[in-house]
Amino acid sequence: MKDFTYNIYIELLKTLQKREFQFLTIDEFYNKKFDKSKPFILIRHDVDRRPKSSLDMAKIENGMGIKATYYFRTIPKTFKPEIIKEIASLGHEIGYHYESLAQTNGDYKEAIRDFKKNLNRLRELYPVKTIAMHGRPTSKWDSRELWKKYNYKEYGINIEPYFDIDFKEILYITDASRKWNNEDINLRDRVNSNLNFKFNHTKDIIELIKKEESPKKIMVNIHPEHWAKGAFEWYIIYTTRSIKNFIKKIIINKN
Repeated sequence: MKDFTYNIYIELLKTLQKREFQFLTIDEFYNKKFDKSKPFILIRHDVDRRPKSSLDMAKIENGMGIKATYYFRTIPKTFKPEIIKEIASLGHEIGYHYESLAQTNGDYKEAIRDFKKNLNRLRELYPVKTIAMHGRPTSKWDSRELWKKYNYKEYGINIEPYFDIDFKEILYITDASRKWNNEDINLRDRVNSNLNFKFNHTKDIIELIKKEESPKKIMVNIHPEHWAKGAFEWYIIYTTRSIKNFIKKIIINKN
């Protein structure tokens, strides 16, 4: 079975359900709205591009009784109010996938203005309480640096996962660049953790959970744009992503 298809994603979700993992939004985790005696998973979706793919994934999850958190960029090709509202109506959390320092080329004052403006745009659609940085590998600026001068909690934000979640206790898995936890082509979507697992395929994650060898606390970061319904779409995504990864590797090596 090809990886990064909806079918393999559904298999992953079913495996987690069979092992009685609780599916939490990031805000639910913050508010401790869960049974601490049972395993849990935080499904985080970074909506970098192709917001319609995020809606498709949100519908799959909703049909299985699962909630997730969707972090939206506010660039024109991603900020689609009707899609955002529909995903929220399916019971999912909406968060802000900010990139303000990269967007303003390192101008901190302009960056905090950009952050507040776009946070308010999203809050017209949903009461956003959590945020997560967008890596933007083409920029030398890491937008998390903004919080060395400002405090996101002053803007009613409860959690930024890179700062507020202890990944020494929670296994972090990311499909950034359409590769599982591959730091060779992943510039910023990384965490400090002693929980190191190698996954070449989503099936590796599924098998770990089936064997009950995975940690009982997991966050998985899934970019819906990487995942496909059918064969034609899969090859289009694969080809496009391969080109982007080649360029990313050059950028990373330069840095």
